[in-house]
Amino acid sequence: MVPAIFGLSGLTLTDNERAFFRDADPAGYVLFGRNVADRAQLRALTDELRALHGRDRTLICIDQEGGRVARMKPPVWPPYPPGEWFGRLWDVAPATAIEAARANAEALGLDLAEAGISVDLLPLLDVRQPGAHDVIGDRAYGAEPLRVAALGRAALDGLARAGLAGVVKHMPGHGRATADSHKEMPTVDASAEELEIDLEPFRTLAGAAIGMTAHVRYTAWDAENPATQSPFVIGEVIRKRIGFDGLLMTDDLDMEALAGSVPERAARAIAAGCDLVLNCWAKMDDMIGIASATPVISAAARERLARALRDTTDFAADFAPGAPMERHAALVAKRDALLALADA
Repeated sequence: MVPAIFGLSGLTLTDNERAFFRDADPAGYVLFGRNVADRAQLRALTDELRALHGRDRTLICIDQEGGRVARMKPPVWPPYPPGEWFGRLWDVAPATAIEAARANAEALGLDLAEAGISVDLLPLLDVRQPGAHDVIGDRAYGAEPLRVAALGRAALDGLARAGLAGVVKHMPGHGRATADSHKEMPTVDASAEELEIDLEPFRTLAGAAIGMTAHVRYTAWDAENPATQSPFVIGEVIRKRIGFDGLLMTDDLDMEALAGSVPERAARAIAAGCDLVLNCWAKMDDMIGIASATPVISAAARERLARALRDTTDFAADFAPGAPMERHAALVAKRDALLALADA
């Protein structure tokens, strides 16, 4: 098994993709808007991905946060609010905000489960900081570690109720970055003591099944390498100080914060201690290069992958197309009624 999550080029698999994926056996797949047309098409695509390897529990993920980050869009799928909305409700009634975040994530999860998706790249546990780049911005739950952790836990719980695994991101914290890691390398010069604030939500939710690294350089820990490629940040900060023992995946390797070819980036991330690399853009040369540049998935990573998927939906046995939409409608109504309290 290649320790990678690969993207797809379109609404259906090409012959080349089908042959490559069957041979390479990647750990999982990631979907984007280019892979999504309607309910029937998307479910057919995810069914084929599972059938390629004969695994009903396959890591098929999507970045469906709500707000400006949503790959499944109206009019086929409903919109969902960004994390900031639940943070505003927290200012009025923290327990109510937790309830709203949980209902929202469960409803969102039902949409994904119906589509055959097993993992959502949610929640963000980044602690929002003044003066930071708005690449995180309203995606964050807030600027206090306690609320970020509480609302993040609610999102994980809601997704789990829908049969999905969530992903805590971006470890060990993207909230201070003053640059967009999609475009350039952000450097954070905060002290190790100051960075304890960023670690706190991740430490609180260290038992999460899956985490994603940040393409951010923290000079207090490693002045040369971003977290994704830093043995110290992964081994000492994420694994030891945070205490995270779940499946650790990178953010997208194509982001311009990283240097070198995509296969070189992948090799450095795996060597630094990441379990899986995320390669989103379905460029066949890059995917072949990653398969050649990385070792076979480690035994520890394979065990973490199995653990992460253990409680997700068994699509062959548990979940046919046509999710319980009455349950979905009730959850959305509940969420909306609770969020309205923030404006009352």
